[in-house]
Amino acid sequence: MFRFFEILPATLSWGTLIILFFISWKFAAVAAIFIILFDTYWLLKTLYLSLHLRYSFTKMRENEKRDWLNELNSLTHNSQQALNSKINWQDIYHLVILPMYNEPYDVVKESFESLVKMNYPLSKMILVLAIEEKAGEGAKNIAQKIEEEFGGKFYKFLVTTHPMNVPGEIPGKGSNESYAAEQVKKMVIDPARSRPAEGGATGTLGCPASNGDLDYENILVSVFDVDTQIGKEYFGLLTYKFLTCEKPQRTSFQPIPLFTNNIFEAPALARVVSFSATFWHMMQQARPERLTTFSSHSMPFKALVEIGYWHRDVVSEDSRIFWQLFLHYDGDWRVEPMFYPVSMDANVAPGFWKTMINIYKQQRRWGWGVENVPYLLNGFRKNKNIPFKTKFYWAFNIIEGFHSWATNAIIIFAMGWLPILIGGHAFDRTILAYNLPKITGFILNLSTIGIASSAILSIILLPPKPKGFKPWYYALYLLQWILMPFTLIIFGAIPGLEAQTRLALSGKFRLGFWVTPKGRYKSSD
Repeated sequence: MFRFFEILPATLSWGTLIILFFISWKFAAVAAIFIILFDTYWLLKTLYLSLHLRYSFTKMRENEKRDWLNELNSLTHNSQQALNSKINWQDIYHLVILPMYNEPYDVVKESFESLVKMNYPLSKMILVLAIEEKAGEGAKNIAQKIEEEFGGKFYKFLVTTHPMNVPGEIPGKGSNESYAAEQVKKMVIDPARSRPAEGGATGTLGCPASNGDLDYENILVSVFDVDTQIGKEYFGLLTYKFLTCEKPQRTSFQPIPLFTNNIFEAPALARVVSFSATFWHMMQQARPERLTTFSSHSMPFKALVEIGYWHRDVVSEDSRIFWQLFLHYDGDWRVEPMFYPVSMDANVAPGFWKTMINIYKQQRRWGWGVENVPYLLNGFRKNKNIPFKTKFYWAFNIIEGFHSWATNAIIIFAMGWLPILIGGHAFDRTILAYNLPKITGFILNLSTIGIASSAILSIILLPPKPKGFKPWYYALYLLQWILMPFTLIIFGAIPGLEAQTRLALSGKFRLGFWVTPKGRYKSSD
């Protein structure tokens, strides 16, 4: 049955495209009507999601302006008692795991600099820089340099080295993060639960350690890509969300990923792809009932221990962890949107074509999240405690999401002309054939309202401008969005379709973990 579930996504996607091609050939009028209806649906969906984008942006800006440490101090004892069993915010510790492979020192340093600048007591932070043995001496030297520079600023700082060639594992973030979490539990958390705390920095805000009482329920785990830079209010807001959400021990917390650390070094295509990814995740924040974890996120340490950490043999560990938790707790797990950004690197490499290749590989790796479909469906089949309604809702949404990823852009931008091209002379003489390009063109022109709003928002979200940035560059940053149809197909549908096909073929076609190269380069424009 598991094998059937692996084949299902590719079968649906390829089947849709093949059937549409066949209908365009044999029943051109039917295909033309379907294309018009589908384009109309896409227009309405674009406008609908644009409203979600605007809402999320507004909430994000509001959260960035608030002093969340002050909000924590303003929480009354009664409100905490009602919401979270008398937990005080000063009892909360944060475990931050940053898996690292071969990223350069400058990238890692920038991430740690953002951590030490935050508006939150550093004495409540346990930092783990999780390197790979496979990365060699270069990674060890960088980790040692980071530890010398930043190690004394936190409650605890730990460097772990994930061994290579471990049976049952694939090299990647999931196996590295699991090893790091196990090591910090063994070396820091469990010993501290049985004896008083050993000093530790107080940070700029004071707040001493709470007698070394690192209760699993009072620890939040944040796993960040090593290029992740946080805003100064991130951990204040995260702690506030944890204390005030309905079920803190059954909740993950998801920020908004902004791929802007090096956005001025990226070529236009890379900028469009990066902002498109950001906007999609912003829209999802406004739909928490469909939200799952992605890339950098946070969760309770107790739950992580209970499920046995991240799976060590998958590529998409960031989304898989949500389904692990969801199935383990019989559907009693949700993701709380934080409406707060974390900034990461856009995909940039030395040279335009190398950047394009890396973007494609990264999108294909994200598309490989389809490996969660068979895991989820098989888990639903075995778990009798999750209501059928819940199973159907999530199964439909995840399958429809990957199907749309692989087919929508192709249908809209590449197959809309099929009835005219292959429908035959009989169809060419019809009024429908004459009006098809006009109707679809009009609908797609209306959809540019959503693209225009994205273009404007991308300008607003740009970080502080580097030296030499000229005002007329803004025009280029707006005009780059005419490339969006191209990026939706080349860096969206095609890598998504390839990932699904590889899963269906399985065996040697399965994808391993591909580490996105990171660095600082001159602009490729």
